[in-house]
Amino acid sequence: MDKSWINLNDRRLQQYKDGVTAFIKFAHENNPQKEKIRCPCRYCANVFFQTYSVVENHLLINGMQTSYIEWTCHGETAQAFSDADLSRRDVNDLNNTNEQVDEIQEILEDIHRGTFMNSTPNNSPDEECDNIIDKDETDIFDKLLKDAQRDLYPGSDLSMLSALVKLLHIKVLNRWTNKSFNMILEFIKSILPKGETLPSSYYESRKILSDLGLGCEKIHACKNDCALFWKHYEDKEECPECMESRWKVNDGKGKKIPHKILRYFPITSRLQRLFMSRKTAHEMRWHKENQFVDENLLRHPVDSKVWKDFDISFPWFAEDSRNVRLALASDGFNPFGNMSTSYSMWPVILIPYNLPPWNCMSSEFMFMTLLIPGPVAPGKEIDVYLKPLIEELNDLWVNGIKTYDSVSKNTFQMHAALLWTINDFPAYGILSGHKVHGYKACPICDSETTSQYLRNKICYMGHRRFLPKEHKWRKSRKFNGKHEIRVRPQILSGDEILSEMESLKDLKFGKHPSCKKRKRNLHESTWTKKSVFFELPYWRSLTLRHNLDVMHIEKNICDNILGTLLNIEGKTKDTEKARLDLQDMGIRHELHLQKQGEKFLKPSASYTLTPKEIEGFLNFVRSIKFPNGYAANISRSVHIRNGKLMGLKSHDCHVLLQRILPLGLRGYLNKDVHNAISDLSRFFRILCAKTLRLDVLEKLEDMIVNTICQFEMIFPPAFFDIMVHLAVHLPREARLAGPVQYRWMYPIERNLSVHKGNVRNKARPEGSIAEAYIVNEALTFCSRYLRGMKSKNNQDEEYNDDVHLHENQLSIFSRRIHLFGQPHFTTLSWSEYNLVRWYVLNNCEELKPYLSEHENELRKEDSFIQDVATKQKDQFPLWFEQRMKSLNLHKSLEGNEDLYSLAMGPDIRVNVYSGCIVNGVKFLVNQRDIRRVTQNSGVSVQGSHKDESIDFYGVLTDVIDLSYIDGNHIVLFKCKWFDLEHKKPIVIDDDFTSINMSKTWYDNDPYVLAGQVTQVFYVQDTKLRGDWHVVQKVQHRHLFDPTLLNYLNENQLNTDQLTENITYQEDEQNDINFQDDFGEIGLLHREDVEPQILESVQNVHLQPTQTTDFICDEDEEEEYDATLAEYFSEDDVDVHINIDIDKD
Repeated sequence: MDKSWINLNDRRLQQYKDGVTAFIKFAHENNPQKEKIRCPCRYCANVFFQTYSVVENHLLINGMQTSYIEWTCHGETAQAFSDADLSRRDVNDLNNTNEQVDEIQEILEDIHRGTFMNSTPNNSPDEECDNIIDKDETDIFDKLLKDAQRDLYPGSDLSMLSALVKLLHIKVLNRWTNKSFNMILEFIKSILPKGETLPSSYYESRKILSDLGLGCEKIHACKNDCALFWKHYEDKEECPECMESRWKVNDGKGKKIPHKILRYFPITSRLQRLFMSRKTAHEMRWHKENQFVDENLLRHPVDSKVWKDFDISFPWFAEDSRNVRLALASDGFNPFGNMSTSYSMWPVILIPYNLPPWNCMSSEFMFMTLLIPGPVAPGKEIDVYLKPLIEELNDLWVNGIKTYDSVSKNTFQMHAALLWTINDFPAYGILSGHKVHGYKACPICDSETTSQYLRNKICYMGHRRFLPKEHKWRKSRKFNGKHEIRVRPQILSGDEILSEMESLKDLKFGKHPSCKKRKRNLHESTWTKKSVFFELPYWRSLTLRHNLDVMHIEKNICDNILGTLLNIEGKTKDTEKARLDLQDMGIRHELHLQKQGEKFLKPSASYTLTPKEIEGFLNFVRSIKFPNGYAANISRSVHIRNGKLMGLKSHDCHVLLQRILPLGLRGYLNKDVHNAISDLSRFFRILCAKTLRLDVLEKLEDMIVNTICQFEMIFPPAFFDIMVHLAVHLPREARLAGPVQYRWMYPIERNLSVHKGNVRNKARPEGSIAEAYIVNEALTFCSRYLRGMKSKNNQDEEYNDDVHLHENQLSIFSRRIHLFGQPHFTTLSWSEYNLVRWYVLNNCEELKPYLSEHENELRKEDSFIQDVATKQKDQFPLWFEQRMKSLNLHKSLEGNEDLYSLAMGPDIRVNVYSGCIVNGVKFLVNQRDIRRVTQNSGVSVQGSHKDESIDFYGVLTDVIDLSYIDGNHIVLFKCKWFDLEHKKPIVIDDDFTSINMSKTWYDNDPYVLAGQVTQVFYVQDTKLRGDWHVVQKVQHRHLFDPTLLNYLNENQLNTDQLTENITYQEDEQNDINFQDDFGEIGLLHREDVEPQILESVQNVHLQPTQTTDFICDEDEEEEYDATLAEYFSEDDVDVHINIDIDKD
């Protein structure tokens, strides 16, 4: 049956009327006994039952749903399509929809189907459901429908609601204030024709848009965090635990004001909307459709052991790919952005993992479910605030919720499960209930944590117990003066943890002054409460419940290394007390303080840098220029006069630790210290790869233990805070849960910074954030439907240049290249022209058969020919040109327009540009690059030299645009290639490739295709110095593993979404080759550097060291723990990516 009439916009056409008549006849023939049928018009959406005459009128007036292709509700038999087929077909139908159709109509259609189909008792068309639809929901939809049908002004093609949504979206994207929006509204209303329907203020606009949002519930809380006034406590006036009044003000004269308000945003309706929307429903089953064959690779949480074990334990949950797996993230932040005002509020965020990698951690799919009020952090009382969410998650697990799926066009019972939490280390303790300070601070080692009390600090050493039993370091006394015979700690199961928590099940929450902190003894449990998460039936069976945060672990370790090496006051771990710790432990005597009269001498350790070396290292850091979008301008943090790196953010430390420290320190540290730091850098670089390999992760577990043991022999015990120790457990968590980018705090912190920016009313920060969140949530939903304008989902980024190519176009003409800069016109010399023409022909994939044919002809002509390549280079262009002319003359199909255009050669006149963007990567010519704070001129290409495949390195000198007939273009790079052959101009040392940039080669062959190069950047070599530079390859953030995209077409993938995660990562792990049986560390002190003279040292007498085997009478909670002090003093984690601007 012909159904093309469904997409006709002019419903006055006879073709449309005939189609409606045919549909009514079809429905009547298949439902002869029924007086009413489901109405498939845009507004009834197969939900409401109407008579045949009403259905016919609705279709003539409103039109039929364009997505209703198979008339299954009216008797047509559904064809057997897979979920993937349905997904693609639905998207293609939408893309073929006439662009003039108002996007708002699509939004309302999805809302209508999702809202009312969810209320349908079953999927049978025989069931009438008008009587069970909520009247409030119907009224809201009717109001939206009226706004969508109201013209912006008489005769306008745009509806009032459509115009308002777009205006509000512009406001959000550009961060307009409410006042500026009101002024713009007033101006727009003044220039519109009479009869315009725009609201007059932001307040009225927000009220209209709120009907598109999902709202929030306000739940009052006790001022002491004892309980919520919720459910059976909802009507109480006093807290049932501490008896404090519910109200701040309750004098009977005005409105009662509660002490605290918890904002609760139910997750159920938000998950339902993902399936309801035609724009996201197909992506919610991505994890099932895109399963990988290679069991050794981890590219997404779906590949993880936790996910697979969950499927085995609960097969009923795994049967339906639409059941949702969630992660929970939470952290506190100061909404005022400064530390002068002490305030901490805690959003709780849920993240669905069903989505593909480019959407999985995107901010638009992070759902704030709770906003826990300040001003004081909830601490262990966070369980009180989590109660509503846990109850909702329990209901989603046990009962599920009927949900409309826009892909399959029917409803299903959606269930959801929480896989794990994402948090920094203090929040880890708050959520899990494990103490994260004191002697047993490690939640994985638990009671077997190895710790030692130093002078006013607890350190965590003893990592030899993780080594193999036969490892020779276990018998070495250079660590702590003892042998190590213990085995690695046993990790507790969920049931064992529950058993330990049993004594805490009756613990009462609250911060009432009468609740004094009780005295703890050293032998009691390491847990502070029974976590509310154990109310989830499946929680105890999970292999990994809470994630260690790689972001903060990297930051703290990097701070420790930099502070110690640069001897930064307040940051260094090599203090006088640290030397006294060595004296107390009786180890490393050559580093003990030496008394000389009234003064003391502090010997220079092997890791000590002289002032001149510190200055050289800081100059190296200041000289580094990264490619655009790679990292922040770290040189701004360099203070050479003070010998410091100051104001480093977490992402700065991420790049420094993984890339810069091994490079910058190789010319200043001895081999033992540098190797240890290089191994640590390599460890994090491999761990943080986008794609992980299980076999490599197993080796990585051994590698980090060996590396930290090296550190134990080099650095003082004070260096080893809890964050250094936690690095040992990171490979295990990666094996269990998959790549770190789905579990670290970078995207969470960026999301929190957005909330912080929404605080407009300083007196009501929680209210400001909640109000902005509801509006932004509605706009984000609408933005998926907007066409023809920038939105959150389709911003035209500088680096995206979408080129739509005609069918059968040559690949060499089809590069996504955007040229920029003022072009200058020039004419190629004949030698340049011949070289360029041959290079293009020789590198066109489609010309390989012709090149082979020509080579065979040459060999037939002269069977003794020696240099066939030179002969072909001279003769092939003319041979191919004559061949295409002949084919074109005889109108042969073989000689298509593109081949003919290529054969005729380019115009000898060319335009030369200063830069371009190739596949989203920015390149600049070297002359322009020198003046910038970024480096975008470095290039590398694979090539052949003397029949050997090598990587060529160089810099870009010109971007040449070749013009061919029929408007075709090819972009070439003219490069200066650095000599890699004569007198050892390249040195490969461990992970470093150094080249001498003083000499060049292949000056007569400088051209490459723009699409052939990869970007690199160069940094000074502090070891070889002079003209030597180390090559650093760039892995761009917006490029994903092609196997992840194999089921998508171009219309389903928005490349803007790929660049949101701004954290640098390697693409894939390389195999690890590391020495697992190291020798002893050499000299621990520097004989070439004079000892430091100390005027006085306090408490120089020996003190007994205190370990976990030691019984301490002091209260454990009173011990000072420097780790948490450093943690809570950390700067905001905003990541500032370096932009391409002139130094001037």
